[in-house]
Amino acid sequence: MKTSGALQKKILGLGNHPALIIVDVVNGFTDPDCPLGVEADSVVAANITLMEAFHQRKLPVFLTTVIFRDDQVARVFRDRLPALELLKPESNWVDFDARLPIADSDIVIEKLHASSFHGTNLNAQLRELNVDSLVVTGLTTSGCVRATTVDGLQNDYRVVVPIEAVGDRDLDAHNANLYDMNAKYADVVSVGEVIAQLL
Repeated sequence: MKTSGALQKKILGLGNHPALIIVDVVNGFTDPDCPLGVEADSVVAANITLMEAFHQRKLPVFLTTVIFRDDQVARVFRDRLPALELLKPESNWVDFDARLPIADSDIVIEKLHASSFHGTNLNAQLRELNVDSLVVTGLTTSGCVRATTVDGLQNDYRVVVPIEAVGDRDLDAHNANLYDMNAKYADVVSVGEVIAQLL
């Protein structure tokens, strides 16, 4: 197969009404003692910085967690990755990392699949708030962050992914997916660049 170089793309940046979507920064993904987890101190720190910036500007913040309340839901996903069975309502693995400065105004989205949009009311809530662009962060880069980023674009939002605020169990997958998202679906920039774009 013949290849022809990189596609030409435009940097879109954030719009006038951005929202922060923090994907699955929960104990199950930030604690290496969990089979799903990885050491994520720097990712958590970057998310704290972004949350504080959004809170100061009174911009919307959404946080997602995966919770399986029914044994039959997302059955194929759970059969493929048996460690997901740990994400039950009674488990502390589904709780948000305690270091996050969660405000009363922040909105929690429970999901069953990789994308924060699939099977949730996230898009409806974003539309109600007149959001026009998304900052997508969290865990993991190659999984739920990527799925949310792609669906964000497909729902017609500009999407920005801050490099320091996402992480993965596999560094090669992390880097490859950042490269791919930047090529097709999102602006991949630093946390500092995101904050500089906030009005």
